[in-house]
This record gives sequence, C-alpha cells and structure tokens, in this order.
Amino acid sequence: MTVPTLSHAARAGLAAGGLAVLAGALTLNRNLVGVFYDDGVYAGLGWALGHGLGYVHPNLPGTPAAVHFPPLYPLLLAPLFSALPVAAAALAGKVLNVGLAAVGAGLIAWHATRRELLGPDAPRWLAAAVVAAASLAIPVLTVLTALLSEPLFGLLLAGAIVCADDLPAGSGAPSGRAVLAGVGAAAALLARSIGVAAGVGIVVFLMVVRRVEARTAVLTALPVVLATLAWGWWTLSHRAGIDPAIAAGYGTYGDVIGQAGLSALATRSLDLPRPLAVLTLGWVPSVPVYYLLAVPALVVGLYGLIVLVSRSAIGATLVVYLAILAVWPVRADRFLWAVLPWIALAWAAGALALWRHARLRLPLMVLATALTLGYAVYEARGFAGRWWAVSGQRISANFAELVPWVETLPADAVLATDADPLVSLYTGRRTVPLYVYAYRGAGDAAFPPSEQLAFFQRAGVTHVLLGGPGESAAQLDALLGAVPGRLKLVHRWPGQRLAFEMTGEH
Repeated sequence: MTVPTLSHAARAGLAAGGLAVLAGALTLNRNLVGVFYDDGVYAGLGWALGHGLGYVHPNLPGTPAAVHFPPLYPLLLAPLFSALPVAAAALAGKVLNVGLAAVGAGLIAWHATRRELLGPDAPRWLAAAVVAAASLAIPVLTVLTALLSEPLFGLLLAGAIVCADDLPAGSGAPSGRAVLAGVGAAAALLARSIGVAAGVGIVVFLMVVRRVEARTAVLTALPVVLATLAWGWWTLSHRAGIDPAIAAGYGTYGDVIGQAGLSALATRSLDLPRPLAVLTLGWVPSVPVYYLLAVPALVVGLYGLIVLVSRSAIGATLVVYLAILAVWPVRADRFLWAVLPWIALAWAAGALALWRHARLRLPLMVLATALTLGYAVYEARGFAGRWWAVSGQRISANFAELVPWVETLPADAVLATDADPLVSLYTGRRTVPLYVYAYRGAGDAAFPPSEQLAFFQRAGVTHVLLGGPGESAAQLDALLGAVPGRLKLVHRWPGQRLAFEMTGEH
C-alpha cells in the first residue's frame, strides 16, 4: 500500500506550527492572572460567565455588564473557570493559548505556501521561515504568558483569510464558502473589535480584486454586519452601567473615541512603525544610519502591502487594520503582534517583487541583511534572558505579597487598587481602578483629585491599595495633598507600596 505523502505546503505548516508550540511551551508559567491588566479583565469575564453571573465585571461594585471587550474569548475561558480554581484555570488557559497560536502559525504558513503569497519565484521554504520567525518574536511570546485574546484572534483571522482567498473569481462562487469567510471574519470581530478590519478587507478584496457577483459579496458581508449590530446593540444598551470615570478602561470604544477625538492621528500614524523597528533596528548606534535603514524598510513594507492586496484578502485587511491603528489613542504594539506573521509576509512579498529590478538588488540585499541580523541579535538576547517572562514575573511577585493583606479585609470591602481585576480574582473583594484617567489625543490625562474622590465615593471605596511607583502613585499623591484627612495609612510594604483606609469627611 502506498503511504500518502504530505504536500510541501502541509509540511511548511507543520514546521511553523511545531516551532511555535516549542517556543510557546517556554512561556508557560504560574504567574497570577491579571499581571497585564487586560488578562485579568478577560479572566474575570470568563469567571463570571462560568459561574452563571452573565457577561459582567464581577470585580466592579454592582457587577455592571461588560461593554469594552467582545465576548468570544471570555466564552472560551468560561468552562475553565467554571470547573477549576482560578490558578489552575489560568494555567489551562495559557496552554490553550499556546495551542491556538501554534495552529494559527501553521495555518498561515500552509496558506502562504500553497497560495504563493510571496510570488511564484519565491523559494518554497521562505514563507514558512518568515511565519515561524515572526511567531518566535519575543513580544509574541510575551503575549502568550498571559490570558490575552491575540492567539484566538490570530487563528480566526487566518481562517477567514483562507476561506476568502479560496473563493474563485467572477460568478459562480459557492454560497457556503462565501458565508464561511464571513463567519470567520465575524468571529474575529467578536474576539477583538478591530476584527472589523477583516470584514471590510475581505469584502473589498472579493469585490475589487476577485470581482465576485454582488450576491457572493453580500453573503460574505452578512455575518460581519450581524455580529457588528449585535455587539453594537449590547454595548449601547449597557454602557450606562459603567461609571464615566472609568470609561477609558471599562467603557465602550465609542467612549474612547469620544475622549480622544482625531487628535491622535498625527502622533499614532508616526508611531506605528516604532515597535517593528525595535525588533529589527534596535542595534543601530547612529541616528542617521537608523533612518537610512528605517525609511527604505518602511517603503518596502508599504509596497509589500500593495502587492498583497492583489494576491490575498489579507492585503486589504492589513490596510484597514493599520488605518484603524493610525487614529487609535492606544499604543499599537499589541495590535501589531497579533498580525506580525502577516506583516512579515507583506515585507517579504514587497522585497521579492522589487528584486526583479536589477538596480535594486544590492540595496535590497544590504537592507534585508541588516534587518535579519538585527532581528536575530534581538531574539538571541531575548531567549538568553527569557525577556518574555520578566515583566509578568515581577508584577506577579509584587501582588503575591499584597493579596494576603487584602484577604484580611471585611468581605464587603471595596478597594481602589492597581491591577483591580487581579486583586478581585484572588480575594473575592470588589475592586475599582486606582488610576482614574481619560484619553486626551494620543495620550491620557489623570483626573484631578476632586473627580477621583467623587468617583471613590460613588463606588463606595473603603480602602486604597497602591502597588508601587507609577502614574497611580502620582495621582494618589495629589489626592493626599488635596484631602489629607480622607485617607489613613494602615499598612506599608517596601518599595512605595501602601494601603489606606478611607475615613469620614474632614
């Protein structure tokens, strides 16, 4: 009997996915969940769903409905937090994320190879190598150390792109495949709101590049529209439950846009390439040399996007995705790590397309060598120092010392604290953010003491916990200066970690 052999594309996918699993296994840890804040919010939502409370924030007083993060990732976590203690559920969720990331990397490598997204003349191994290298990036591994939605989003996005790219051009596209592409994009949106870029990008690709009939485009767009309307209805119906003082972190994205306006456009647009430059050009000691390499690298990447627009739905999707990030007041780093394999493929596609011009080959070779060596040095240093673990371990160790004190407080205590979702998950106490702010353009601005105190009073705060130096410490100093009689110091730890009890008005 003849043993069937795997196609080259399948081998490419298995290789990229296998490397992603091995690297992801290095990130597994028993840190407290909530060290990066958003992971604590996701875990809290999963815990609430798993315990039958609904889609609510269990840490906030009054358990208001959640309107900031879409529900798909918390729904995935819910069975874990329903069946297991918090610590075990957190570890299981991290294992799940490693698996999702590996499958996503394998799917991207397989698809890029079989569809020749880098061009018909590209070496057969190159797409898998590019995807694998991007999947091993230290920031990508850092994401895997916590319960964050990027691995799920990345897998769903890849699935949607595969389905869209497999639709034939012109009329006669199978209805089921069109709907499947739309369902994938809708699922990506319900994992991360920026997944709307996939819905728009896929439909644009099918209509403009593939020139499918209107019926096919409508069938693809319909699931995305329905998901957008459903999530939009939920957020509009429940946004009033979130106190305006914490709308920046817990409110709708409409609240974020309303606070920031379009003034973030210039700053965030210029900042978009920064995270990628850190990975590849951080070694350059000279500012002129840095820009001599960075500007051409950016041009090649932009050209690669143009090339991909004609080859795959990911091209238009990335254009929309990056356009959203250009006006978003939040730093783009994590958003870029979620699509880093696709960005790397776009750059490689641009470089290979330009390679056809003989006069560009030498500068392209110099540029590619500089970027590759820079990335290799960054990765080598990162793996040697286990950089992905540094921040999470430090934050976890810090709060592991603070949580036992919180557990001594009355069950009805309400804390204003750093890492409020984390503190609530491990103590069962109600918590609210200590640092109260709003977006102003491309940054944020702390509330004045009077507004911070008014929020504490509305939330029924009984204690304040400062986890260490930072923005919340500066804001708390201002509050202590404005109303010194309202906060009584009750506990002190080394390193500017303090606990206060709220007292009556003076």
